[in-house]
Amino acid sequence: MANTKKIISRVSMSLVTVLSLLIVIACSAIEEPEQGNLSGTIEIDGSSTIYPVSEAVAEEFGKLHKNVRVNVGVSGTGGGFKRFYAGETDISDASRPMKPGEIDKANDNGIKFHELKVGTDGLSVIVNLSNTWTDCLTVSELKKIWEPNSTIKNWNQVRSSFPDQKMRLYGPDTDSGTFDYFTEEINGEVQASRSDYTASADDNVLVQGISGDKGSLGYFGYAYYAENKDKLKVIGIDNGDGCVVPSANTIGNGSYKPLSRPLFIYVNATSLDKQPEVKEFVKFYMEHGKKLVDEVGYISLAASVYAENLNKIK
Repeated sequence: MANTKKIISRVSMSLVTVLSLLIVIACSAIEEPEQGNLSGTIEIDGSSTIYPVSEAVAEEFGKLHKNVRVNVGVSGTGGGFKRFYAGETDISDASRPMKPGEIDKANDNGIKFHELKVGTDGLSVIVNLSNTWTDCLTVSELKKIWEPNSTIKNWNQVRSSFPDQKMRLYGPDTDSGTFDYFTEEINGEVQASRSDYTASADDNVLVQGISGDKGSLGYFGYAYYAENKDKLKVIGIDNGDGCVVPSANTIGNGSYKPLSRPLFIYVNATSLDKQPEVKEFVKFYMEHGKKLVDEVGYISLAASVYAENLNKIK
């Protein structure tokens, strides 16, 4: 009988121990929910150049967090910043750094933010596949074509050896960071450009226009060329040191001048602190961005840069 009582006592103690462990595990689960239980909405807008990267990150993130909705817009870098400093978005995609005036507006509205560099782009000059007369243009020739009040309407006005072929131009609209960068580097002043060209905030519209127009010339981010190599021809740029064609190598090592540029995301600090889904998304962006930037067609940064970004958001 005594032995039976001892056995029952041991079993009871074992049950108590197991139950205690289960309670601890259950409480831990309540206090720190699984990542898959995240929910909410993340608003992203801005650069059409960065759009493919943020969209790829959102797609992969959504596979793990099905209850989080990530909206990625394409209103251009400038348009994205307008929404960002008004407090309408959590993250702003940008193909240029924020301007002083934009920083002032963010400060006036109490918007604090983190600037995170995510990759490098080689802004690419594109012609129609049927263009057999040029493989390279100089910076001065590009300026002659794109400067304000340019009278270039025909290819033989650029070089006498070029054919008597009407030239039609395609490029980003004035809210685009690509437009800002190109005009500054080629024309010497931000936003200084001729206006008689087909402009769009959607680079896919530019791809369609150039691919369907024999005399076309345009420019946009390298990833859109990389995705449409079968429809488009990219040409080299001569900055005075010979003709260089944009590629992963020439953009990465800096020899593609002057149109290599950094790519950023800007993160609203309040969203990062108060919305767990935003913090988890940005963390995911930095942990997987290097691979996805390369997959999309841009040039990723050193692993240490993404690690430094992670430290910033912590």
